[in-house]
Order: sequence, then structure tokens, then C-alpha cells
Amino acid sequence: MVQEFIALPLERKIGQLFFIGLPDAEIDAETKELLREYSPGGVCLFARNVREAAQTRQLIETVQGLLPVAPLISLDQEGGLVDRLRRIITPMPAPSSLKIPAEAKLLAEITAEIVRMLGFNMNFAPVVDVVDEARANSFNGLYSRTFGKSKSEVVEFAEEYLDGLQANGCLGCLKHFPGLGASQVDSHEEQPSVYLTREELFEIDLLPYRRLFPTGKVHSVMIAHAAFPRFDLQETDNNGKLLPSSLSYNIVTKLLREELGFNGLAITDDLEMGAIVKNYGIGEACVLAILAGEDMLAICANPDAVREGFNAVSEAVKTGRITETRVDESMHRIAHLKSQMQPPLPFDLDRQQILSDKISQFTNKITEDKQFA
Repeated sequence: MVQEFIALPLERKIGQLFFIGLPDAEIDAETKELLREYSPGGVCLFARNVREAAQTRQLIETVQGLLPVAPLISLDQEGGLVDRLRRIITPMPAPSSLKIPAEAKLLAEITAEIVRMLGFNMNFAPVVDVVDEARANSFNGLYSRTFGKSKSEVVEFAEEYLDGLQANGCLGCLKHFPGLGASQVDSHEEQPSVYLTREELFEIDLLPYRRLFPTGKVHSVMIAHAAFPRFDLQETDNNGKLLPSSLSYNIVTKLLREELGFNGLAITDDLEMGAIVKNYGIGEACVLAILAGEDMLAICANPDAVREGFNAVSEAVKTGRITETRVDESMHRIAHLKSQMQPPLPFDLDRQQILSDKISQFTNKITEDKQFA
């Protein structure tokens, strides 16, 4: 499979670097043209794309039929606040509500079956940011999205969740590297500054990665948009501003790849977030992310942003700013991840209802346990 990717025409290779969102629940003429012209390597669906189960399965099948290379099809199905499927299935409990690692595994098993029935092959979860009691009152939007109340609990819960997801045919993705638990603002709005030293970062926020990477279970990681002013690897851009981790060679290549030894797929968080668009254009951000060592670029809403990003990366390759060797490194990692994609499960509304009821029972049990704790 790797050789097939290396043999792709250059413009198709560049397309594989993009993980894009779609504007609506149906494929209109403009979206069809976007998919055919750029041939993205991945497509992520959001609540705006999901109206009901059969429509979602049909949307995914239409996307797959338009793309010459089988795409990764993902969503953010964490549970709680981040639940893209709440219109079509019982809302899932928040990760923070789970009390034992076995509950995380059960949630992942249910999630994997539901999303594969809808046609997905990947889930951007689990969140492994550490939010302990000292960090619980921050305004970073992560409190209910994380497991446990300590770094060790995050590791335990996340490993069970990842096992449950991937053993049932759905690829997972750890996020948000190198850690947003100590941030004070939401990167959707602006760039957070995380004031942790190297020792603190390694001891707390990087612990889930340090523990889980050696297991061989982690196939992809999402990189955060954050600055770490007290960390020795923090870089500045050409204007002297602190460079966000998602665009940083020191964070992606030196820390993730070289120090921590991760050779799986690295993807940016959504490059349309305020942390990026308020400081960099989409095109330059895409180029910097590839130069940093990332393999896929998430652009989750605006078709014009996809075009701008694709054109900027193409121009950077054409002028030699990005080498084709750098692109081929990512082709290897994308091909490896795609070799692990599983086909969708048969579409079955009766089974979906059973799983929806199972979520209700699961949530009720968690609520009852909490009341009697």
C-alpha cells in the first residue's frame, strides 16, 4: 500500500495531506467539485452533517465514491459536550462522568459499533489532556471532556477507551499533544499559553503519551494550537511571536518524533480555530505544519480555506520550500494508518435502537452511582 501512495501523482499526494470538513448534510455541486479536484485524504463530519442515520451513511458512501483513494472518515464522538450523533442516538455520557476504566472501555465499544454502522472508520478520541482538581476551574472548555481526576487516571481510562475503540474496528486518535490541561483559554477562540516547565510537562501532561506510545496501540495524535513559554523547545515565528505547537518543528519533530519516538500519524487540530486564523493565514499555517513534521492538515469548515491551503502547499512544493521527500514521509504514515481501516458494519436500524437503549441504561447507572456515592 505504501508504494501505491508513493507512486501517486504529486497533486494527489498533496491532497492526501488534507483532512477536511463538509459544509452541509448533502453533497452539492460545489462540494462534489471540491472533493474531485483536491482528493483529500480524510473527511471529518460534524453535527451539521448528521441529520439522521440513513442520511449519514449515504453521505459517507457518496464521499467515498467520489474519491480515488479510500479516505479516512472521522468525527469527534467523545460524549458529553462533544457528541456529533445526538440527533440520531441517545446522547452519550461525558468522559468526566465515568468512574472506573471499565466504563471507558464500554463507552468505546458502543461508540465503535455505532460509528462503523454509520460508515465511519475513525474517531478523534480519546482526549488525554490532564485536568486535575487544581486545573478544574480553568476556562479552556476541557473539564468534562477529559477522563479521571489525575494523570494516572487519564492513562488508565484512555488506554481502556482506546482498546475498546480499536478492538472493535474504529481507529482512535490521542489529543491534544503536548497537553492543554493547564491552559486558561479555549484554543477555538485564541492561542493559549501554557506556563509549564519541561519537568512539569513531562511529569504530568506528557505522561499519557509516554505511557501509551510504547504499547504500540497509538496510531495517530492530534497536535494542539498552544504556546509553552517556559518550555525549552518553544519557538518564535518571524515576527517574534510564540509559535503554536501545531506549527512548531521543535514540538512535532524534536519532541514527538525524536524524544518520544512516535512514528505514527500526526494531524493538526482544526486550522480554522482562532488560535491560528488570528495570527496566520490558512495557507502559511498549512505550509508551516508540514514543515513542522505533521502528516495531515485539518480544515473543518470553509471550502475556500481548503483551496487556499492546497494551493499554498502546492506552491511550497513547487518552489522547494517543502521537499517531495518530506511529502513522501507523510505518505508512508498515511498509508500505514489507512492499511488499518476497517469496512463499515451493515446498516441496521434495529441494532442502532438496541445500542441507543444501551447508552440510556449506561447513563442511568452512572447517574445512580453518583447519587449514592
